Amino acid sequence: MSASTASSGLPDKRQVAASFSRAAASYDAVAELQRAVGNALADRLPSDLSPARWLDLGCGTGYFSRALASRFPAADGMAMDIAEGMLRHARPQGGAGAFVAGDAECLPLRDASVELIFSSLALQWCDDFTAVLSEASRVLRPGGVLTFSSLCSGTLQELRDSWQAVDGFAHVNRFRSHEAYRQLCATSGLNVVSLDVQPQVLYFAELRQLTTELKALGAHNLNPGRPGGLTGRARIRALIDAYEQFRTPAGLPATYQVIYGVMRKEQ
Repeated sequence: MSASTASSGLPDKRQVAASFSRAAASYDAVAELQRAVGNALADRLPSDLSPARWLDLGCGTGYFSRALASRFPAADGMAMDIAEGMLRHARPQGGAGAFVAGDAECLPLRDASVELIFSSLALQWCDDFTAVLSEASRVLRPGGVLTFSSLCSGTLQELRDSWQAVDGFAHVNRFRSHEAYRQLCATSGLNVVSLDVQPQVLYFAELRQLTTELKALGAHNLNPGRPGGLTGRARIRALIDAYEQFRTPAGLPATYQVIYGVMRKEQ
């Protein structure tokens, strides 16, 4: 883990790994956003891509490892995640030739060993995105592709603003800005094929459904310095009242700012 984690405002990766490990059994039932984003990312894969070896980085329960195996049946696939609990859940379902515990900032792979790195909604938890891109460049073969989706600042802004009205504490995970991603990608040494942000909005009948889903996904508040202890009834009532101001005919919105990147290593 990067020593700068505490100052960056991003969560401690050990806590991220533990949280997602605990959520492995409940994750798939509430992963509507994750499926939609991963499918949109898969749609962005270059049409001429035919990898001999691919890596699903931050594979979670292995849903997209299985999709990659179907798309590239002749390829050798590897699924990797920092959360051991996710790997234990994914392994029996197949889809990859190997399931490996690993960190995107320090990949346990040889230089120039894969043609495709696919990573959907995992890299937002990495403090050192420069290291992520450097490692991707190292392990990709010439002409290889890194394709990723991640979350930007502005994600769950409705929830953030509602909590701000209640107590001012950081109850919602922080993510880097679109511009920060753009600058880091531009200076990575990889060729940026495309980089775009698309908001995804989910709707809930009640706030409790959103907070329950975040917990089931393992993506509830992991901020350093987050308030501890139980949340009192009065504060929850105030939070519900604040969030109700965002209600639409479709329900309570929860907006995710999703960035999609496709990058290629020079031949």
